[in-house]
Parts: sequence; structure tokens; C-alpha cells
Amino acid sequence: MTTTLERPAAAAAAATFTRDPLTAAEARSDVWVGLALFVGSVISLILGYFAQMFGSAGLDLRWGLLYAAALSLPFVVRRRHPILVAIVVNLVYIVGMEAGATEAYVGQIALFLSMYTVGAWVDDRRRAQLVRFGIIAAMFIWLLVATFRSATEPPPEGMPDAVGAMSPLVAYMMIQWLVNLVFFAGAYVMGDRAYEAALGRRALRERTQELEEQQEIAAAQAVALDRVRIARELHDVVAHHVSAMGVQAGAARTVLDANPEAAKGALAAVEESSRQVIGELRHLLDTLRSSDDDDDAPSTIGLEALDPLVRSSQAAGTPTSLRIVGEPRPVPAFAQVNLYRIAQEALTNARRHAGPDVTADVRLRYGSDFVELEVTNTGRIVLASRTGLGTLGMRERATAMGAHLEAGPRDSGGYLVRVKVPLTPPFI
Repeated sequence: MTTTLERPAAAAAAATFTRDPLTAAEARSDVWVGLALFVGSVISLILGYFAQMFGSAGLDLRWGLLYAAALSLPFVVRRRHPILVAIVVNLVYIVGMEAGATEAYVGQIALFLSMYTVGAWVDDRRRAQLVRFGIIAAMFIWLLVATFRSATEPPPEGMPDAVGAMSPLVAYMMIQWLVNLVFFAGAYVMGDRAYEAALGRRALRERTQELEEQQEIAAAQAVALDRVRIARELHDVVAHHVSAMGVQAGAARTVLDANPEAAKGALAAVEESSRQVIGELRHLLDTLRSSDDDDDAPSTIGLEALDPLVRSSQAAGTPTSLRIVGEPRPVPAFAQVNLYRIAQEALTNARRHAGPDVTADVRLRYGSDFVELEVTNTGRIVLASRTGLGTLGMRERATAMGAHLEAGPRDSGGYLVRVKVPLTPPFI
């Protein structure tokens, strides 16, 4: 017998998790366990009867069969009703032993298995603890009564006299006490360990499932981010050049009859813009195909391309100026690409929405720890019902650099786009 307390880990785990429900395979295995114990107890009873292990007045075989059935068959539902099975088995064992059952082996297995099952399968840990303590107390009282009875009754015939201060019968009962102490303590502890192991397996399985779900979400987010990035790049590349080509083609059509030379110049600009857009599309595809850690990945467009961008805007019919303020300093390639695309989109919007007499100004300011891009234009302001894809793309690029995009009408007229990028860690 034992008074071992449940370990705190089991109680803490039970507050969070419970065991998995009983499966059909486990229920079938319980049936086989009950039948095997029944057959074993019948054989043990018969052999014990003929061996006269408990003297010549053993339990009648008919009652013995009833005892064997009551002791073993409850195990067919041991994991469905572990507490009820444990109580029944222990009561049957005590009654059978008092009635002189000639079976001493399968009964011990049944006691151990019933105690173990309560510890391993009852989710209400306080109830499992109380039931096992109750069973241990009942067995303790029974053993105490049996020991007192053995010590006060005359010894059976043929038993040797006492050796020293202790009789053989008392020594035998002391051995029974030691065996039962280790027996019940082992069943108690092993049941708790089995329950904790089951909780650990379930917790591990749930954590694994959570990780798999998080990996799926992360993969989906990565795909979505890639789609957004590709869409933004395609919009910035195509919208600018196609807008310029549309303006130039319209101008060529307007002056085709009156001024063929001017029309030729406009068409030449269309041709140049088409070459540029094809080149940038190829460059974009090469960049997307290359891995992030590829040292030989194609170089991306940078701030040095602002001057050709301004000339392209002028060729498209929008007078545009470029001014660089401050001493140029190194700017990360990622920031250079984003700043260029923001300037490109701002000029495209000016050409498309500000009217025929629009002018634009691009300013790039270098500070001690920042670089600032400002694109302004004159002309009318078109108030859209929602933010366009171009403005959304500019804001996304600014956010990616840790900057804030300022975009809106100016008090003096026209439109302003400004972004100030920090060049201090952790950005670089």
C-alpha cells in the first residue's frame, strides 16, 4: 500500500489537456484482456484447488467460477468505466479471499491493472486520486484485520513453532504487507506516468498541427506578398511607359498632316518608350527569377536613372525638372529602386490627370541620415472616389523602407508626393 501524492505536473497538464477518446481498437483489446484474465483465473482456481494451497477446505469450484468471472470480466470495460471496474474488482478480491478462494495469481494481476487503469484513464485527477486512496485504505483495513486474526488465532496444524520472538505466520503476514506496499505504490505511480505520457503525446500532436497550420499560413502569405510585389512592379513599369506612349501617339496623330517632322519625332519617342518598357520588363523578369541570395543577380534600377526618367517625361510633353540638394551619399539598392518607382508613378499620374499645361519638378535631398524625394506638379487636381493602384503601390513601397508617404493637393495648387527615407540602422 502507498500514500504517494499525485505529481503537480499531472494536475497542471490535466487542466489544459485531456486524454484522447477511447478508440475502437482499444475497446476491442479490453475485451480480449477480460477474457484472458477469466481463462487464467479459472485455470489458477482449479490448480490451486487440487494443490490445496489454502488447506483442504478450499472454495467450492462452482463458487470459484463465479469468483473468477466477477474478478476478470469487468475488465472488458476497464477503460470505459475505470473507477467502477476498480471498485468491483477490489471488493470481489476481498470477498473471495475471505471465502477461501484458491486463486492467488490472476487476482494480483487484476488488482494491479485496476489501480493502474484509474490512474492512466481518469481525466478528473482529483476523483482518480480519491478513488485510489479509498481502495488503498480498504485494502489496508482488510490486511490489518487479517494480520490481527492470524496473530490471535491458533496456528494451523503442521505449522512449525515460532523461531525466536516471531512466529512463521506473523512473518508471512509481514511479507504480505511489504509486497502490497510495493505493489500498490507501483500501480499508483505507473498509472500517473501513463496519464502524463498520454497528455504529452496529445500536446505534441496539437503543437505539431498548429505548426503545420502556421506553415501553411506563412506559405500563403508569402505567395500573396509575391503576387502584390509582382503586380506593383508590373504596374509601375507598364503604366509609365504606356501612358507616355499614348500621349506621344496622340500628339503624332494630331500633327501628322500639318507637321510631319513633329509627328516623326513623336513616333520616335513612342518607339524609344516601347524599347524601354521591353527592357525593363525583361530586367524585371530576370530579377524575379533570381534567388535572393544570388550574388550574380541582375542589378536593379537606381537613383542615377532619375535623369533619364525626367528626360522621358519631357519627351512625353510634360516639362519636368530635376534638382539634387545636398551631398550624395550611399543609399541601399532596395531604397533606390523604391524611390525611383515612386518618382516614376508620380510623374505618370501628373501626365495622366493634371491636364495639358502641367509642369513637374523632381527634387532629391540628401541629409546626414536620410534621403528625401519630392515630386510636385502644377495643373488641376482630380478627386477620385478611391485610392488608385499607383498611390497604393507608392505607400507600400514607402512602408517597406520604414518611411511615410505624403501624397495630396498643395495649397498653392497642383499635387505633391514626398517620402523621407531614414538611412540609419536598422534600415541599412
